[in-house]
Amino acid sequence: MQTKYLPPDVAPIMALRFTPPSGPACGPFPSKCFGSVAASLPAGRLAPTLLLLTLLSTAFNISPLTGQAPPQSHDQPLIQWAWPVDQVDQLGGRFWPQFRGPSGDGIAAIDSRPPLNWGEDAETLVWKLPIAGRAWSSPVIWGDRIYLTNATPDGRQQSVLFVDLDSGRVLLDKVLFENEEPQPDHHVFNSYASPTPVVDAEHLFVHFGAYGTACLNRHTAEPVWVRQDLPCNHFRGPGSSPILFEDLLIFHMDGFDYQYIVALDRYTGETRWRQEREIDYRTDNGDYYKAYSTPMLTMWDEQVQLISPASKATLAYRPQTGEMLWRVSYDEFSGTARPIRHDDLVLLSTGFSRAKMLAVQLGGQGDLTEEHIAWQQDRYVGSKPSPLTHAGLVFNVHDDGIVSCSQAQDGELLWRHRLGGNFTASPVLADGRLYLLDEQGSGYCLAADAEGTILAQQQLDEGCLASPAILESSLIIRTRTHLYRFDRSP
Repeated sequence: MQTKYLPPDVAPIMALRFTPPSGPACGPFPSKCFGSVAASLPAGRLAPTLLLLTLLSTAFNISPLTGQAPPQSHDQPLIQWAWPVDQVDQLGGRFWPQFRGPSGDGIAAIDSRPPLNWGEDAETLVWKLPIAGRAWSSPVIWGDRIYLTNATPDGRQQSVLFVDLDSGRVLLDKVLFENEEPQPDHHVFNSYASPTPVVDAEHLFVHFGAYGTACLNRHTAEPVWVRQDLPCNHFRGPGSSPILFEDLLIFHMDGFDYQYIVALDRYTGETRWRQEREIDYRTDNGDYYKAYSTPMLTMWDEQVQLISPASKATLAYRPQTGEMLWRVSYDEFSGTARPIRHDDLVLLSTGFSRAKMLAVQLGGQGDLTEEHIAWQQDRYVGSKPSPLTHAGLVFNVHDDGIVSCSQAQDGELLWRHRLGGNFTASPVLADGRLYLLDEQGSGYCLAADAEGTILAQQQLDEGCLASPAILESSLIIRTRTHLYRFDRSP
């Protein structure tokens, strides 16, 4: 049975961030952040209760989400994204449904308490599962199941795995696509299963770029619909992950030959809209057209915006129709990092070869390159790892092992640490701590504050290119060869 998505004033709201009138609604976040108050209410009582939360939080100048004083910005309404509140509330915190978690920004639920220490011999190790193949996609979690995509090293088979969260037992391992001739220009660094899937209560949506996109039954992996007719020569392999918005599945196809963003009907797989990129690449070399980033959703002036990094530009669209709203251009190419939001700023990494961070002021239309860049950071910005913002700070992880912290409002650099190693996985945050994993197997836990104290350093047998997942007291890590679950109190 299909879930009907109603306007937020007449339906419970799942994925959101709510802030009182003095601050912004920055994006989605699970109902757990409300202490499940909103989740337990019928639609008719939701608005009055949230009004009471607003009045109380305004009186004390705190946010009901974070317990901290909110930044100043435009008022924004509550908005519904992809996961109905009643379904998510039944999961009891076992909810990491997409790349970079519930809100797509690497931040775990507010009551998550993962372990500070992990490692091959750590007491926090619950189980360790060997995984054949070669895949850099990140794990997603719904309830008691972990979902992974996988591929053979030569790309001839692409598959899906279902893993039991409690025991680490493989419940299902199914080949979805068989490719007689994988694209010849695949880069040795990439895998044939790098995009992260997205999951809801009934379906798992998997995406392997031009090789195929499918909606699967979440329990049996039987196909609901399959698309293998969307053209794109990825040239170095696909990397962009799909996202859900209301009844749409949205993803990028930025390749050597074709560059577009497409929205499919979530339930039928039919194309609802497709928008070709309107970018001046300033070259006829298609190698500079490809990109790997995952889009983000945010609200501004009562309008949902789909922020979509490509190559040499980031564009914003109406997610319902694909109409372009604004664009920012730059010299760098092949964007990979997922953007984030702070107050009235969108923070984005420009890609390769040397990434910059741009803080784009929301509120404009058309070309915003000249007038809407609030600040720019030219050092220590990752090309592959996505940034993370918390408590008015923005944290960047450079590919070459430098983690840094800046003021999110003006870009002032506060500190940097040279960790060493090489980084592709994006950081995650829980319990006021940053969790970082490198390609050589080293892991770090840092205080997510203006000092950035290194709290712990760990070592696994293999390195990570997938980003970790956090739920409740557990840390889920996918390395090149294994899947781990660590828990604070196993």
